Amino acid sequence: MMAKKTLDKPHILHLHSSFSPGGKEVRTAQLMNAFGPKVQHSVVSGMPGEMGASKLIKTSIPVRYPTDFPALQGKPLPGRLMKIAEAMKPYDLVLTYNWGAMDAVMAHTMMTQIQDLPPLIHHEDGFNEDEAKQLKWGRNWYRRIALGKSSGLVVPSERLEEIALTTWMQPMGRVKRFPNGIKTGLYEGKPKPDTLRVVKHTGERWLGTLAGLRPVKQLPMLVRAFAKMPDNWQLVILGEGPEKEVIQEEALSLDISHRVHLPGHVADPAKVIGLFDLFALSSKSEQFPISVLEAMAAGLAVASPDVGDVATMVAEVNRDFITPVGDEDALANALTTLARDTEMREGIGAANRLKAKAEFDESVMVDRYRRLYASAMGREI
Repeated sequence: MMAKKTLDKPHILHLHSSFSPGGKEVRTAQLMNAFGPKVQHSVVSGMPGEMGASKLIKTSIPVRYPTDFPALQGKPLPGRLMKIAEAMKPYDLVLTYNWGAMDAVMAHTMMTQIQDLPPLIHHEDGFNEDEAKQLKWGRNWYRRIALGKSSGLVVPSERLEEIALTTWMQPMGRVKRFPNGIKTGLYEGKPKPDTLRVVKHTGERWLGTLAGLRPVKQLPMLVRAFAKMPDNWQLVILGEGPEKEVIQEEALSLDISHRVHLPGHVADPAKVIGLFDLFALSSKSEQFPISVLEAMAAGLAVASPDVGDVATMVAEVNRDFITPVGDEDALANALTTLARDTEMREGIGAANRLKAKAEFDESVMVDRYRRLYASAMGREI
């Protein structure tokens, strides 16, 4: 059913390529919860069955999931774009996310003056496997045109900010770099050893990561790097995705399957990440990964390829363990060095926690988004 504008509560439309739990979806839920029940929302997923992040939204938040919104995917023909534009009209603000919603951005730019559409703010958080190594020229061109009438383009990382200003040729006043944030205080406790389906035994040390089990995350490479760590270390990968069997087969081929655990997705990482003794990222493409912030807030040292803003996110003492992208041996060496030196590992973790509190707390992020959205609508939220 088509939404109707109301005078009492601003109504925000969210158009996602997918609403399965991931960085941008988690942040969307964070902001919706922070804005509270005085703002109502409608969420559309380009993949209708992928709505898992809806579980992260508080029950007190007025949110709907329209099933009659025009498909976000398809050929950008004028008739289809016109239907998308028409469907935006009842809302006070339209928020679009990543390439999967770019046709909606184009529809807005083409029709906004004709149909008197609400303001639109686009968010870019990174790239899928098909653009991990190199951006596609056609998509760059399409973005340049589609973003022409947007009220803002929000990116979380320095690299994406540079791409937006140069490759996508967006004016400086339109591009906003808002680093992601988390409730850092929630990550300070020490979970019980049996919090997960995998129990942490006395004397064990855990190398952990949080990631969707997808090719871009390069988790088989992490398994190989982990294989060189001391025998008292276990690898715990929290997440779901299509690469689960590939990861398990890699562990089996290295004869370490008894040390590699995949308990599945965890709805609240703050309750479990404290079980880790060291955090690893293995992705070939990231921008400003929330999982690294979570590890920092939990007081963990981080080993990772030098993707996105990871090297500037972590504390200075951690930067020696941010390795060249694609260098599997360098990542393995970083992991083994940190695994063998408890004092150094804990010192780096303490520095990471201090930086997370000072620079990446959720309150700072929420305030930035609140002011941007309110300015676009011309009303407080």
